[in-house]
Amino acid sequence: FEAVRDGRVAMDTTFGVSSRATEMTARGGSTMYLQEGDRPTVEDLLRGMIVNSGNDACIVVAEGLAGSEEAFSAQMTARARELGMEHSNFANSSGWPDPAHRMSMRDLGILARMLIEDFPEHYPLFAETSFDYKDRAPANARNRNPLLRLGIGADGLKTGHTSEAGYGLVGSVKQGDRRIIFAFS
Repeated sequence: FEAVRDGRVAMDTTFGVSSRATEMTARGGSTMYLQEGDRPTVEDLLRGMIVNSGNDACIVVAEGLAGSEEAFSAQMTARARELGMEHSNFANSSGWPDPAHRMSMRDLGILARMLIEDFPEHYPLFAETSFDYKDRAPANARNRNPLLRLGIGADGLKTGHTSEAGYGLVGSVKQGDRRIIFAFS
């Protein structure tokens, strides 16, 4: 894969959007409103995943990097084990409900810390409050992390919801030289 350098994909790399990805919008999941024929950049897709919680963006990235969502999910699980995330198993790229899809609060904390420490150049994406790919999002589309608007030093990370697990939040707050990472549901 020529856009990968030092294990990282260039932010201006583009991926095609499959019908499988666009079907996520019809299924009622969170979306960045991708359409077949779009060629979003990796940066657009990251913003769509982080800010819009775009399940469609997750599938585009999975297919673009691994050829299929199933292959990417297997890679995600293997990488999680390498990072010490012992209580995670990924059945898909987006967190869409599946009996085989599991992730513990501890593992979410491990992942949050790794993202902050290993990708400092991209971490500011987690503090963005809105993203509207090609002016398609409804007026009320914004980052669902309520901490970002409180003025307490919160700078990320993600919210999530499934009917089985309920609502969850992995957050990070930095004041001075001190950072606190937490996960709860």
